[in-house]
Amino acid sequence: MNQSLNSIESMKEAIKTAIHGKDDVIDMVLCAVFAKGHILLEDIPGVGKTTLVTALAKVMDLDYKRMQFTPDVLPSDVSGFTMFDKTTNEFTFKEGAVYTNLFLADEINRTSPKTQSALLEVMEEGHATVDGVTRYLPNPFMVIATQNPIGASGTQKLPESQLDRFMVRLSMGYPSHESAVTILKGDSHKTIEAMDKIISKDEIIAYQNEVEQIKIKDTLYDYAVSLTESTRNPDSFNLGLSPRGSIALIKMTKAHAFLKGRDYVIPEDFKAVFFPIANHRVILSTKAKACGMSTEDALSTAFDSVKVP
Repeated sequence: MNQSLNSIESMKEAIKTAIHGKDDVIDMVLCAVFAKGHILLEDIPGVGKTTLVTALAKVMDLDYKRMQFTPDVLPSDVSGFTMFDKTTNEFTFKEGAVYTNLFLADEINRTSPKTQSALLEVMEEGHATVDGVTRYLPNPFMVIATQNPIGASGTQKLPESQLDRFMVRLSMGYPSHESAVTILKGDSHKTIEAMDKIISKDEIIAYQNEVEQIKIKDTLYDYAVSLTESTRNPDSFNLGLSPRGSIALIKMTKAHAFLKGRDYVIPEDFKAVFFPIANHRVILSTKAKACGMSTEDALSTAFDSVKVP
């Protein structure tokens, strides 16, 4: 594990040369990668979402494709299509953009629901079915999607089934004053171009396997279920965490323990990952909204209501 930690620290330091003052976001992104999860980056334009993804692909030596989601993008652009080849007199398959290790769905909430739904199968099953034929995606595979806040011009809300497939939703936020000065002095594009590969695809898979072996006590499994159930209180939420959300919680706590150099989970791991996992999966009740509660307030109350084992 020591060698793994050294490589991870090297990756974090490399990414920090392009993304300044966002250490907590970088940690959560790495946790999601090693937990085999997908990531939703929601924020206003221009705060470094795409830069973060590009830097991640560079240090992990991942095949990387970026698709700008616009209203005219078709499902076949994402998952691929078959076409008739006159020279061979046969139908041939043309791969879509998802046939890569890291697929960036840029501004995912600007395209049609039909195109968004093309990602449901690949995110859940790791394969795409076109014209009745199922084709598996490369390993490792992950989707990182960016979206502008709901209500921004030209956006439409992702359906709950789509949101639930993202392991975490993260927000970059504005940089601090000092970080903003550093950004102005540098050039993130040149910085990323100069980055070296730090780990290989095989090492990523090895780290993901290590994360799966992280130990967790039965009392903490019970704690995870209790936290999930706390988000199903009808006074605060119309929609709480699904069983998929519970599974994501366990996977992310294991990944967080791994990043901290432990081979076992502790309650503090739950506190570190609970909000990124839950904030896009719950819907506030009318009563909570009338009381002026935010999603963060309701989740904080729910988390604090569960006794720590």
